[in-house]
Amino acid sequence: MLTEGWDANTVTHILGVRAFGTQLLCEQVVGRALRRQSYQLNEENLYDAEYADIFGIPFDFTAKPVISIPQPPAKTIHVRAVRPERDALEIRFPRVVGYHVELPEERFDAVFTEDSTYVLTPEEVGPSVTKNAGIIGATEDMTLAHTGDVRMSEIVFELSKYLIEVTMREHGAPININLFGKVKGIVRRWLDTCLVCKGGTYPAQLKYLDLKAKACGKINDAITRSLLGEKAVKATLDPYNPIGSTIHVNFHTAKLSRWQPRPDRCHLNWLIMDSDWEAEFCRVVESHPRVLSYVKNHNLGFEVPYSFGAQNKMYRPDFIVRLDVGGVEPLNLVVEIKGYRGEDAKIKKSTMETLWIPGVNALESFGKWFFAEFTEFFEIEKAFGELVEKTIMDTSEE
Repeated sequence: MLTEGWDANTVTHILGVRAFGTQLLCEQVVGRALRRQSYQLNEENLYDAEYADIFGIPFDFTAKPVISIPQPPAKTIHVRAVRPERDALEIRFPRVVGYHVELPEERFDAVFTEDSTYVLTPEEVGPSVTKNAGIIGATEDMTLAHTGDVRMSEIVFELSKYLIEVTMREHGAPININLFGKVKGIVRRWLDTCLVCKGGTYPAQLKYLDLKAKACGKINDAITRSLLGEKAVKATLDPYNPIGSTIHVNFHTAKLSRWQPRPDRCHLNWLIMDSDWEAEFCRVVESHPRVLSYVKNHNLGFEVPYSFGAQNKMYRPDFIVRLDVGGVEPLNLVVEIKGYRGEDAKIKKSTMETLWIPGVNALESFGKWFFAEFTEFFEIEKAFGELVEKTIMDTSEE
């Protein structure tokens, strides 16, 4: 049966009762027993070793037999929405698959922030100095110094062209050549104020496709940031499944890092943690009087589409919190707990602030949404309290 493609991950013994024509076929049959029964990681973040007993099949390359001691299965818990007792704590969120930005016909600007800075280093670009040596003779250092001779106007043209044709262009829409004059000045200002070259790198390396896409993404975010408040950004929802909810959470897990939330603060019976920082945030949220409910984004299905260079990716924020700010509707706060902020983290934050948040708020069918990022472990409680107070003040002024 095992040679016919039948597959199961519960095979523990193989008995060879006939001869095999080739060693390869013998190995294939043994491979049927090597399908893992458990893909649960251990404390060292590795898979536990699993073995199978094989009889009657000779191997020339195998080691000494290993006696497989049966291991009890890992203890799992059932994470689910507590229904109907906690249905009042349900959190609903939009399933966004894209964004649509309507640029004004007249002149537009760009607002550059700290996250608009792009640092070119050999780690980002690749080796900037290579030693070339033959079998005999002198060695030669190959550098990228020649890219420093590329005129800045050529780099401005390349970035502006990519920004108009790819980054700012809707799928299937014609290229708007009239934007070139408006975009060119913004690109030049970004190069002068936000581009930092270190370790023997040069601005001309932005002509590389992936680096060009990252740079244009930052410039596009700065342009979109200048349009906030004008409802120029609209979020596009999944046409087949536009609304997500904590009602649908239902899975089993053996992860030991977990938090049992207060029954009056969370729709779920357990929250799965990825770090101690997240557990600290749970403690802070549950003790704050303005919090109506919250949930950890684990198997929740809450994803944010974003572009990292020339790649399209999905970002999963850590928490969603519903706040009572004294208004008619509660406010929805998307929270990210982040220690080290690499380039990817900056792009995620920029996407939330310039595309997802204004795009969802412009729909006016999911309430008011905000985004916050906490980067200091010992300041989470203070920062969260200040954020809530500031949000209440901003809401009252509106």
